[in-house]
Amino acid sequence: MFDTSLSVWRKALLPARATLQQAISNLEESALQIALVVSVDETLIGTITDGDVRRGLLRGLDMKSSIDSIIHREAVVVPPQMERDMVLHMMHANSINALPVVDESRRVIGLHVMNQLMAPTERTNLMVIMAGGQGTRLRPYTKNCPKPLLLVRGKPILEHIIERAKAEGIQHFVLAIHYLGHMVQEYFGDGSRWQVHIDYLHEDTPLGTAGAIGLLTPRPTAPFLVANGDVLTDIRYSEMLDFHCRYDASATMAVRVHEWANPFGVVRTKGVDIIGFEEKPVVYSHVNAGIYVLNPSALDALHVNEYCDMPTLFGNLREMGARTIVYPMHEPWLDVGREEDLNKANYLQEIN
Repeated sequence: MFDTSLSVWRKALLPARATLQQAISNLEESALQIALVVSVDETLIGTITDGDVRRGLLRGLDMKSSIDSIIHREAVVVPPQMERDMVLHMMHANSINALPVVDESRRVIGLHVMNQLMAPTERTNLMVIMAGGQGTRLRPYTKNCPKPLLLVRGKPILEHIIERAKAEGIQHFVLAIHYLGHMVQEYFGDGSRWQVHIDYLHEDTPLGTAGAIGLLTPRPTAPFLVANGDVLTDIRYSEMLDFHCRYDASATMAVRVHEWANPFGVVRTKGVDIIGFEEKPVVYSHVNAGIYVLNPSALDALHVNEYCDMPTLFGNLREMGARTIVYPMHEPWLDVGREEDLNKANYLQEIN
């Protein structure tokens, strides 16, 4: 989603009565590769690029000529709520490096630039990763190795998660550890090897996927991410954070669509009467993906050192009148909970 608080794009605004010289100066000074030609009320008239200027000069225009004849008036534009992936798709489809962001009245309110979209923006949001489980379903692999340190394509599962989040701008991590936690702490240390900062939560007894965050000290001051330490995914954590904030939620749960095909033909009845048939119907449902965003106030629903899982926390928040929402995922995702999942993770190419 576009952040309209960033004002660098305003350097690209160019009045409709400008000359070629002013257009060239605008392009050089903004370094955004595009000039946004606007009316007095900043309604978009069209765009000008360096190529438009050069083609104008080839047609005989000079530096004092009006820009009117070189304005591209059918410029592709996007609304502010369009997600990053779709913006990039439109850029690639139209072979352009910049997309004006306009409101319902076609008034310019921002600008997407390719190289800015591709570069991760540093986030101040904390990410808590649950790395304390015993991994009983993965025995004997986890007998002497905590599940987060099991290798996937030569690196621990947890390292894949941290590197993915770092690529999304996350810099500060808290690892909740219990079973063989000293091994996790010895491997990751303070995070300097990955140019991030890592702290630790030590659970004396397992507290569940939500209970551990009740131990957070100091308390986060901004929405923070919580993720299971055995989930590999290409989810964009920064976009999930933006989604959570846009919908003014107290807690957001990433969900995936789960498809289940009934192996039998289903008979629909009313009383003893048959009213229809469905041949092997497919049922779709949303399942918990093990990734969450919480507001700091959500911690008020927890009791220190008391077991609590995430579904329970979400239920408690909902009963308190807080808004709890889902973030639908379409990205590749794998819960590495069983031996077959671990084997699959080592052959997948599209996750991380």
